[in-house]
Amino acid sequence: MLPFKDRIEAAKELAGRVKQWLNNRNTKKGIQKQEQQDQELHNDNNDVIVLAIPRGGVVIGDIISNLLNAKLDIVVSRKIGAPDNPELAIGAVMPDGSYFLNEDILRMLNVPKSYIIEQANVQKKEIERRLQSFRGENSDYYHDYNDFEGKTVVLVDDGIATGATILSAAQWLKTKQNCCKILIIAVPVAPAPSPPSSSNKDIISKLNQIVDKVIVLYRPEPFYSVGQFYEHFEQVQDAEVREIMKRHGYRPM
Repeated sequence: MLPFKDRIEAAKELAGRVKQWLNNRNTKKGIQKQEQQDQELHNDNNDVIVLAIPRGGVVIGDIISNLLNAKLDIVVSRKIGAPDNPELAIGAVMPDGSYFLNEDILRMLNVPKSYIIEQANVQKKEIERRLQSFRGENSDYYHDYNDFEGKTVVLVDDGIATGATILSAAQWLKTKQNCCKILIIAVPVAPAPSPPSSSNKDIISKLNQIVDKVIVLYRPEPFYSVGQFYEHFEQVQDAEVREIMKRHGYRPM
C-alpha cells in the first residue's frame, strides 16, 4: 500500500506536523493544553505565510494554509539549462532576476558568464508571465516579498526529488532582502538519507544547513520519483492552480 492516496491526504497529514512544530516552538515549556496551543497559533496566523511551489505544491499549500488559517502565496523559479544540455540544471533564476548557480557544474563545463546572464533574463520573463497567470496582473509580488521580514514562511511542495528547485527557493528566501524570521520546508516525501559512509550530502542535509526546520513525512528507499508514492498523482493543470489562488483572494489572469 502506498503511503498517500493523493496530494490532499498528504497535505492534511503534513499540516498536522507543521502545526505541531509551530505550537511546540511557541510554547515556552511545551506543556500546555491543546486548546491553548491552538489559540496561540490562531493569534499568530498573520505572521505565518505558506509559500507553495507550482503546480503540485499549490494543492498542498492550499490545504496547509487553510488548516493553519494562514496566508497562501507562491514562489516561481526557473532553471538555467546547460548550453548543450538544457535538461541539465546549472542554476536557477528567482522572481527578482537573481540566480543561484551550481559552481561545480559550471567549472566542469566552463560556461561563459554571458550565457548565464542571457538565460537569466529569458527565464525571468517566463517567471513574470507565470506569476501574472497565477496571481494576477495587479498583484504587487515584489512588495509582498519585502513583507517577509519578521514572518514565519512555510515553503511547501508535493515532494522533493533532486531538490534543485526548493533549494534555490530556500537560498533566495534567506538572502538579506527577503530574509524571513523562520523558514520551514514541509513536503510529504523525499529521498532517504545518504549512508554515513557517503561523502555526498543528501538534499535534506543541504536544506537543513539553510533553513530552521525541514519536515518530511516519508523518506523511502529506493526513490525514483515523487509520484511513485501516491495512489493518484495526476498532473496539476494551470486552471486548477488559478482556481485555488482565486479562493485565496488573488485575481489570476
